[in-house]
Amino acid sequence: MLKTESIASASNPLLKEVRRAVSRGALTATGCAVAESLHLLDEALRSRTPIQAVLAAESAQPALLERGRRLAALRIAVLPDALFATLAATESSQGVMALVEPPQWQLPQLLAATPLVIVLDALQDPGNAGAIVRAAEAFGATGVLFLKGTASPHNPKTLRASAGSLFRVPYLQGMDAAEAIAALRASNIALFAAMPTAAPNSLAAATLAGPCALIIGNEAHGVSAQFRHTASPVSIPTVGVESLNAAVAAGILLYEARRQRMARS
Repeated sequence: MLKTESIASASNPLLKEVRRAVSRGALTATGCAVAESLHLLDEALRSRTPIQAVLAAESAQPALLERGRRLAALRIAVLPDALFATLAATESSQGVMALVEPPQWQLPQLLAATPLVIVLDALQDPGNAGAIVRAAEAFGATGVLFLKGTASPHNPKTLRASAGSLFRVPYLQGMDAAEAIAALRASNIALFAAMPTAAPNSLAAATLAGPCALIIGNEAHGVSAQFRHTASPVSIPTVGVESLNAAVAAGILLYEARRQRMARS
């Protein structure tokens, strides 16, 4: 049996802090990200990401019991379903959220081996940002830079869209474009900016097998002027449409980088 505690008051300090973090798309006061869903709980456990607490609706208790001893050492708070619904960021919640301590990374960890870095340049949709992190893990990227103006990696929607990849993929938050360019150039990393107006064959011509960074810009305005002036433009040949969703484009570029690297090895 799991040891649980009950919370029945909407004014409970822990619940108030979770609501604040969810509404702001930020960390809690104790530095935790809100990971909502059984899948993210499982991914945090699999990744050995520290978990401060698990909040569960009463109806979700059987799902926790199925996980048995993996949860035995954790603080587990059980809430009435209606009270849990006031915390949930999703309409069809599974009734479980974990408060996880996000990993702390340093720039050298993003630039390990043959760097393949994704740079999110004022990308504002947390769903796009999280999906790109998922693709980054799938195709072997070494890290992700969330530049200023980009959706937070700690936003519950970003974390949910990453499907747990944010527990494992090294990332940094808060650099501006100039800082990122300087840091990447200092490590001799080639810069490639996703730009639909580039030459149609630019993706085929891009050499992505070496140390490189792929810059994905804002959904409406594309990459910032600093990257347009310093990075090599790269576009994906399309038929019938001028541009792709940012996450789809990032996935294609990452796949091509992976393909080139495997062919070279």
